[in-house]
Amino acid sequence: MPICSSSSSSSFSSTKSWILHGLAVGAAVAVALGAHAYLGRSGKLRSRVIGIIPARFASTRFQGKPLVQILGKPMIQRTWERAKLAETLDQVVVATDDEKIAECCRGFGAEVIMTSESCRNGTERCNEALQKLDKKYDIVVNIQGDEPLIEPEIIDGIVKALQAAPDAVFSTAVTSLKPEDAFDPNRVKCVVDNRGYAIYFSRGLIPYNKSGKVNPQFPYLLHLGIQSYDTKFLKIYPELTPTPLQLEEDLEQLKVLENGYKMKVIKVDHEAHGVDTPEDVEKIEQFMRERNMA
Repeated sequence: MPICSSSSSSSFSSTKSWILHGLAVGAAVAVALGAHAYLGRSGKLRSRVIGIIPARFASTRFQGKPLVQILGKPMIQRTWERAKLAETLDQVVVATDDEKIAECCRGFGAEVIMTSESCRNGTERCNEALQKLDKKYDIVVNIQGDEPLIEPEIIDGIVKALQAAPDAVFSTAVTSLKPEDAFDPNRVKCVVDNRGYAIYFSRGLIPYNKSGKVNPQFPYLLHLGIQSYDTKFLKIYPELTPTPLQLEEDLEQLKVLENGYKMKVIKVDHEAHGVDTPEDVEKIEQFMRERNMA
């Protein structure tokens, strides 16, 4: 999962520029397809939005990762604090099956929804948490708990992209892939069509040319873990049978594409490095120290 830079005004400006470009394209598509199909009685386009941070203690690569200290704060607290800054979110909750995580989150003021251990992935955990909430929402944003520096602008960007694309049930973000990450299976790559909809995601390098080498001139895309869903779709997602590509790549978003649903993608300017292993903790702390990020 990515670590994002938010230390300079130029970075924010560039991020917003990419997001605004994506939203402009999405809005044009929405008009063409009849956005009124998604307008409720209030006349607003999928306006009620909740951010859910799914978190589990058990992990094959990094057990207890949400609770690891990042410069004196639990990683999930840093994620929650960043998510609370997003303007489009009406509510932010943590969904977990672990009492240690729940206790920690309640300690710093987060609302916690307890979910079952049977959830196979973050999307299913978000769906279960959604069913336990009293309020009704149109969009759910799945915010990865191991993204302690997630930019609020990116959260707002994928929400607005989904609101502007009535034919999509899912939205997510990508950024430029660094050459050194090209063959890292923990860095998920993405390809999109000319209208900004996802074609495919892979742990391998895509597209892959005949030389078998990275083409320094090609704009490869790195998938960022954050994603949003139309709640109507989210309710049926767990009932969809796991698909061959999803199982082979171990990427839950492929089940969406393999079942014929559309996924809107925005590109952002985002310095990224994954927090996937214990070794990554030192890297992110060094990243933050260099930028005077408390």
